[in-house]
Amino acid sequence: MLYVCIVFAIIAPYLICSINPAIIVTKIKSGEDIRKLGSGGAGLTNVLRTQGKTAAVFVLLGDVLKGVVSILLIKLFCHFFLPADAYSISDIDPPIEYAGYFPYLCMWLGSLSAVLGHCFPLYYKFKGGKAVLVTVATGLIINWLAALMALIVFIIIVALTRYVSLGSIIAAALYPVCVWVAGTFILDIHYTYIGVIFTSVIAMILIFMHRQNIKRLINKNEKKLGQSERKR
Repeated sequence: MLYVCIVFAIIAPYLICSINPAIIVTKIKSGEDIRKLGSGGAGLTNVLRTQGKTAAVFVLLGDVLKGVVSILLIKLFCHFFLPADAYSISDIDPPIEYAGYFPYLCMWLGSLSAVLGHCFPLYYKFKGGKAVLVTVATGLIINWLAALMALIVFIIIVALTRYVSLGSIIAAALYPVCVWVAGTFILDIHYTYIGVIFTSVIAMILIFMHRQNIKRLINKNEKKLGQSERKR
C-alpha cells in the first residue's frame, strides 16, 4: 500500500491545487482573466492590485485551504492504508525508530505536487500562479515551525522593501535552511533530510516562477506593495 499512498500523494494535491482561486474570483468579479491583467500573475498580489482587497481575501483563503486540505488528505490516507510497521524502521543495526517516516515522505511529496499543481494547473492550460501561499499552507501542516520561520523572513523583507516578490524569493531560498534548523535543532525530526530535499526543489520552482520579477528588480521597475497595476 506504500506505493498506493505515494501515487495518491502525487495525484491528489496536484488536482486539488490546479484549482486557482485567483482565476475564479477574478472571473466572477469582473468577468476577466487575471492572467491578462496587471503583471499577468494568477495569484494573490495581482488580484490585490487589480481587483481589490475583498477579492484578495477570498484568494488568500482559497489558496491556503487547498494547500491544507491536500496535506491533511494525505495524512488521513496514510493513516488508513499504511500498515502499522510502515511507521517505523526497526530492521537496521542498530535499530532506530522513525515514527511517521513514510507519511512524512508522502506529505513532502504532496507539498511538491501541490506547488506544481498551482504553478502548472491542469484546468487552465498549465498557466497558473507562483505557489507562495500553497507552499506556506502545506508547510504549516508538515513542519509548522519551518514554515513560520520562512513566513517571518518574508514579512520582514516585504516590510523593509515593500517588494512582495523579493520577500518571496528570499524566503523560498531560505526555506530548506528553515526546515533543517527546525527539524534538527528544535523539533528533533530524525529524517529532516527528506524535508530539506523536497523544499530545495520547491525553492527552485518558486524562484523560477519569479524569474520575470527578478528581471524587473534588477531593472528597478518592479511594482512595490500598494502600487496599483494597469491592464496589460
